[in-house]
Amino acid sequence: MVPDPRKVVLFLPPYAGKVLGPPLGLLSLAGSLREAGYEPVIIDGALAPKYRQQVAREVQNCRLFGISCLTGPIIRHSIEVARLVRSLRPDLPIVFGGWHPSLMTAQTLREDFVDIVVRHQGEATLVEILRRLDAGRSLDLVAGCWFKRDGRIVGNADRPTIRLADLPRPAYDLIDFDAYERAGGERKLPYATSIGCPYACNYCTDMVFYNRRFNAYGAGDVAEELADLVRRHRLTDVALLDSNFLVDVHRAVAIAQGILESGARFRWTFQASTDLLCRMSDDEVKLMAAAGLHHIGFGTESASPEVLKHMNKAHQSIPDMYEAAAKCARAGIRTTFNLIFGYPGESERERNETLRVMGEIAERNPNVDFSPNVFTPYPGIPIWPQLRELGVPEPATLAEWADVDLGQTKLPWLQGRAFARLERSIRFFLLDNQINRQRRKSGSGIMRALLRLLRKPLHWRLRHAFFEMPLELWIAMANQWLTVRRSLLTGQALSRELAKAR
Repeated sequence: MVPDPRKVVLFLPPYAGKVLGPPLGLLSLAGSLREAGYEPVIIDGALAPKYRQQVAREVQNCRLFGISCLTGPIIRHSIEVARLVRSLRPDLPIVFGGWHPSLMTAQTLREDFVDIVVRHQGEATLVEILRRLDAGRSLDLVAGCWFKRDGRIVGNADRPTIRLADLPRPAYDLIDFDAYERAGGERKLPYATSIGCPYACNYCTDMVFYNRRFNAYGAGDVAEELADLVRRHRLTDVALLDSNFLVDVHRAVAIAQGILESGARFRWTFQASTDLLCRMSDDEVKLMAAAGLHHIGFGTESASPEVLKHMNKAHQSIPDMYEAAAKCARAGIRTTFNLIFGYPGESERERNETLRVMGEIAERNPNVDFSPNVFTPYPGIPIWPQLRELGVPEPATLAEWADVDLGQTKLPWLQGRAFARLERSIRFFLLDNQINRQRRKSGSGIMRALLRLLRKPLHWRLRHAFFEMPLELWIAMANQWLTVRRSLLTGQALSRELAKAR
């Protein structure tokens, strides 16, 4: 088959769990490629069960093959497909991009199935790479890319950030919304009104990736495009992927006002920090709800001032957590509070304090859910040198990073009995919260009284940190009551499987 010099195949490997929606990052790349005269083909491994066959077919006549991947299990599929492509087209340039290759560039390039890595914001970089290859020129001085020459790694300088408004729009027309609706059950679009966050949390890869720069579309452009996309594709839901949507509160309110005035009706969600929501008036929060906002994910992480200080979250305060939950409750907006346990230096007392505060917030506000996670040491985060000193092993190859899995991390300072106690305390806390939610919903006075009695031993356990003989958890397992984790973005249950009680 004769190669098509215009065709570029972009691949997103499959991931565990529910299909989250179209791959916005690849759609953004596709928009820039198409404007430059190329013909992008997107293969979403989460949507296509026979993605290997599709990849094998499409790469037979393409100019370049690109893979986007995150840290974690998704890397296994990235490696598998890259090796497949290499065997089918040994001459075809294989490009890796996305979060993990940007953070671990040299290590990624050491693999024999990787020729080029695009770092950070990749739209302009990928176009320039293709033009250089078309002209038979080297990739020297192509900002934002590293490559191999005669087996040696060549690192170019990073490309300066380009304003989102100056980039071509993502190629939303390439999405088969019917297929995603069949796979995920919703007619939903992941959408970004901005990238980057000005805060400097020590555990956050976003800080490294975007260098604390907030890069946003104008409010009017966002509202107009969303209204158009919703009507054109009959969307019911939009998940805003912004790192911190409320960085510019006035802009956020203007977007909500624009959506409301457009007449487009859809549900939308976003992530933010509680301090920013607390800068908003109740009327502004209710305006967002009137425009269709139904859920906010908050990165609260901990209710211990000492742990928040270690995390470099000076902007996060305990009173703001209470106030943000209350503001959202008054506006009828659901919330999910993300929690990180096992952060370096955190004591059991501080973990218990976090659960106590979150329990109080849930008691006062029926709109609050929680997504508890064990701290995961991702590559490139600011405290990585400290983690090395604490004994966190650093994977030596790309394949070893596939074993880094959120919620499954084994930390040197949190193992054995200490980890088991943490695990059980979280599960007792979640069980209490869910029983309380059932109590509120029940129309039977007898049932409400019974559920209130069921909570008493849970309260005693949490107050005294007694987690032996977890009878309540065994009952919850049998009845599938316990949701272990929730999506920070949508608040939906990610798993109802309860790991074996320890």
